[in-house]
Amino acid sequence: MTKTNRPFTPDWVSPPGDTIADILEERNLTVEQLIEAVGYSSEFVNLLIKGEVSINEEIAIKLEQVIGFTADFWLRHEAQYQAGLPRLQKNNVNQK
Repeated sequence: MTKTNRPFTPDWVSPPGDTIADILEERNLTVEQLIEAVGYSSEFVNLLIKGEVSINEEIAIKLEQVIGFTADFWLRHEAQYQAGLPRLQKNNVNQK
């Protein structure tokens, strides 16, 4: 086994919306069904799936109740996504 001191720092980040979309597809659910179940507007849910709306505690609890995984999972996923954005944006600037 090779030992390295460098941490894993991917050049990508995945918004929680990607995970939501994957779960819907895996369970053969539609966005419309999710909209109905969570009680948010279609515009809001579509922005959430695109990663343009941050997940807060209220949304995390709704997601836990509707599609599973704990509210803590959704909040951590959002935090990791937000933490990775500056690094990604810096890499994109450096590549231009």
